[in-house]
Amino acid sequence: MKIATWNVNGIRARYTQFCEWVARDRPDVICLQEIKAAADQVPASVSALEDYWCYWHGAKGYSGVALHVRKELCPEKPTCQHPTFDFESRIATVALGPITVASIYVPNGGKDFPAKMRFLEALEQYVSEFREKGSPIVLCGDLNVTRSDIDVHPRERKLNAIGQLPEERALFERILSQELVDVCRALDPSNDRLFTWWAPWRNLRQRNIGWRLDYVLASQSLFERVVSCKVLTEIGTSDHAPVMAVFSDPAS
Repeated sequence: MKIATWNVNGIRARYTQFCEWVARDRPDVICLQEIKAAADQVPASVSALEDYWCYWHGAKGYSGVALHVRKELCPEKPTCQHPTFDFESRIATVALGPITVASIYVPNGGKDFPAKMRFLEALEQYVSEFREKGSPIVLCGDLNVTRSDIDVHPRERKLNAIGQLPEERALFERILSQELVDVCRALDPSNDRLFTWWAPWRNLRQRNIGWRLDYVLASQSLFERVVSCKVLTEIGTSDHAPVMAVFSDPAS
């Protein structure tokens, strides 16, 4: 099973790239962030994507997430939900048999840092409930936190930069402590050029001077079945790249 996540930075600006990527890689579950569109604003070519159950959760011009599930994986239309701490259309979840998948867009924190921390604290509590029940979960999305210095290019490391603050990173580790695994990093632990976001100037993406902000976090029981997890740097013109994890029959 392929589970992919991408902050598209505007689905209306990148719907052609999105369709080309889906046709190429055929993810079973697609999590999108920063769609910047209400459901009725999504281009027709992607609003009801062929072979997928599609769910759009957003508003005009800001934030928003989406979840798409291949009909081959889930013959009956699944129900998407939102935890109670959802605001500004930042999280949607879907249950696929015993597994819950969440598409998440954590606030940047630049305008309201306390709101970002409250969201992360609520996410920690939400995940802890799954751990207590023994229910597997996959968190996908733009979490807007670099886990450690290795996740930021040396030229971009800044002592007081939001996204790199010690309190954010400590909270990120608390979320991981709920028996979650940072899949991409676990498979590539020493890669100091593993980034998913690049500021859109000075050719930083082409020079790979970036930050790692986009993640697939999976319950330990699912990580035991992971085959690969890649950052798809060749895809699209968003300031973020997709991340796709492949699992060997995790539903079993």
